Amino acid sequence: MNAPNLPLAGLKVVEFTHMVMGPTVGLVLGDLGAEVIKIEPLGGDNTRRLKGSGAGYFPMYSRNKKSLCVDLKSAEGKQVALDLIAGADVLIENFRPGAMDALGFGAEALAELNPRLIYCSAKGFLSGPYEHRAALDEVAQMMGGLAYMTGPPGRPLRAGSSVIDVMGGLFGVIGVLAALAQRQATGTGQTVKSALFENCLFLVGQHMAQYAVTGQAARPMPVRVSAWAIYDLFQTQDDDQVFVGVVTDGQWRAFCAAFDLDDFAADETYAANNGRVAARDVIIPRVQALFSTFTKAELLPRLEAIGLPFAPVARPEDLFEDPHMVQSGGLSAITLPGGGETRLPALPIEMGGQRFNQAHVTPEAGADTRTILAAAGYGEDLILDLIARGVVAEAVA
Repeated sequence: MNAPNLPLAGLKVVEFTHMVMGPTVGLVLGDLGAEVIKIEPLGGDNTRRLKGSGAGYFPMYSRNKKSLCVDLKSAEGKQVALDLIAGADVLIENFRPGAMDALGFGAEALAELNPRLIYCSAKGFLSGPYEHRAALDEVAQMMGGLAYMTGPPGRPLRAGSSVIDVMGGLFGVIGVLAALAQRQATGTGQTVKSALFENCLFLVGQHMAQYAVTGQAARPMPVRVSAWAIYDLFQTQDDDQVFVGVVTDGQWRAFCAAFDLDDFAADETYAANNGRVAARDVIIPRVQALFSTFTKAELLPRLEAIGLPFAPVARPEDLFEDPHMVQSGGLSAITLPGGGETRLPALPIEMGGQRFNQAHVTPEAGADTRTILAAAGYGEDLILDLIARGVVAEAVA
């Protein structure tokens, strides 16, 4: 989809964020066409310098944004930010509770400056007894029930990505889009708040509902009672793993026919799903023995031919060469800080049959300082003066 035709073209966003949840809001709005200005401290967002599991946060969630480095503790730096906010449609922030107010950038103060502003706060908790607590993705997963459901009994385990941070960002986007639609009618903006804890509970709501319906607590996923007889990982002849699901009676009949399981097909006690679930201790060992006679390369096309849900177990690094992602345009070309090139997942959305997979740049800290200030009406001499006095900074070549 060409940039001028993107759904949010013309929308102006100012982003005061770090880590994952807040930047995810800006990422999605930016990929949909908004101009996103990332306000960074002098020297750049500390997220840029994270190592280990945090090394991918900045390139994944801060692509397609403009970077302005400014000293917000100085009166002149604060005024620079206020000048940008005065002309913005959306502000995003995800700092600890009270931090934006202390800087003079609280929602109430900015509503007076720009009544049309939509102020999106990505926090640990929504309003309530916990709202002043700091939180991280892992905190929310532990206290929100997800870690309990993910690990084996007695060993709570966080999910293998920043799922709550990312989902919190997506709920922030939903709130922003709803507020934009409402602004069309009212002419005024409002505060939108998304939070880690509450969106984690939304994820485990199915397990809460299970308890409400059955009176029995949901068991952690590694020891859960499956709703289907075949819904498992199986070992192949070449010591690989493939997940296979057989979730309808029609799939069961097709599965039995394709793999010559005539005795299973003929047994009426297996004809309906609940009967098969009751016989898992018979069915699973037989299927495991069957699948262990095939290599992964032999098994996958047979499963696909009969229309079963199946999946080889992939590692994140395998997905750079996934044929579906490569051929469908599901990976966007990204220029990394420092000039390296890679491809990272595009928005998982199609509109009008097209993907949002434009080539993007992840900016150097301060890369757009001069152009942002010039667009805000600052003259060249004033920009050079602000740079010279350390009020703002630009990228060093």
